[in-house]
Amino acid sequence: MKAAVLNDYNQPLELEDRPEPEITRPNQVRVKIEAAGVCSTDLHAIDGELGVAGMDVPRVLGHENGGRVDAVGDMVTTVRVGDPVLIYPPHSCGVCVNCRRGLDMHCEHHQFTGLSLDGGFTEYLVVGEREIVPLPPEVDPVEVAPHSDAGITAYHAIKKVAHLMLPGTTTVVLGAGGVGHIGLQLARELGSSTVVVVDPHPGRRKLAEELGADWAVDSDGAVDAVWELSQGHGADLVLDFVGIDQTHADGLGMLSLIGTYSMIGFGGTITVPSVALVSQEHSLIANLVGSWTDLWEVVQLHAAGKITLKTETHPLDEVNEVLGRLREGDITGRAVLLPQPNGSG
Repeated sequence: MKAAVLNDYNQPLELEDRPEPEITRPNQVRVKIEAAGVCSTDLHAIDGELGVAGMDVPRVLGHENGGRVDAVGDMVTTVRVGDPVLIYPPHSCGVCVNCRRGLDMHCEHHQFTGLSLDGGFTEYLVVGEREIVPLPPEVDPVEVAPHSDAGITAYHAIKKVAHLMLPGTTTVVLGAGGVGHIGLQLARELGSSTVVVVDPHPGRRKLAEELGADWAVDSDGAVDAVWELSQGHGADLVLDFVGIDQTHADGLGMLSLIGTYSMIGFGGTITVPSVALVSQEHSLIANLVGSWTDLWEVVQLHAAGKITLKTETHPLDEVNEVLGRLREGDITGRAVLLPQPNGSG
């Protein structure tokens, strides 16, 4: 089978022929990968920034994976051959305290598809049954594969602060990219705030308005724009889906008294005098990926037509071109690779 492999950091991925993986344990499932989303985390992986996540090379990237069950182990009971599924990227044991609390992304034996384990930029992938999320029959894995990370990351972050999005409040979404365009919809679905989206790209601002943002403003001058749109109150909640130095500064600069700044994107550095936080009673929150249950719930929202994924599809052999466009900020929504030889499932 064909696989896109990162053999060394800061280098293009290489297409290689590898043997198809076999089921070796009775609780495993083999998935024929029909779609694999391309995420900014893949760029961080290529840049050698994810050793903290247990990553090394060579590695097949790809952690937003959907497809159909191709084979199952003898103990698998929740899916059958042919079923449409998503793959939940964290691998978890199910018996540690965090797993039993539903925090399986913080499992004591944590592994992660596409980072510490080979991922879905390939044709077949074997994972444990715990990592399989069955899809409703009417949901196409190609349409929803990015929910495996982008969807649950946004959902996990917004569910955590939904109680703050009261009528009369202002929520600012920094970045309407692959994760942020889902996040703004979830902010509307789970909260009652006025939603202001900030993005430098006109196409993404237009998409944000189409998806329900009350306002979509340019990143240049965004701090002043938010204060003006909120009639001098500021943002009660800022959801930063970018996470660079500029968005950290802007997000904190537009925050209201007793406001909350929630970080989803990462890469920058936050330096704030503690007196500034204490005197305004600001709260800073960080978010990782969501839980298996978060992914199941996002799928239900998608199936019910509550949220939309904006995607564009490409064959696997265009992976480096797609990664380059992502690095340049030239993708609206999410790019999805189609690993099967015929370009589809």
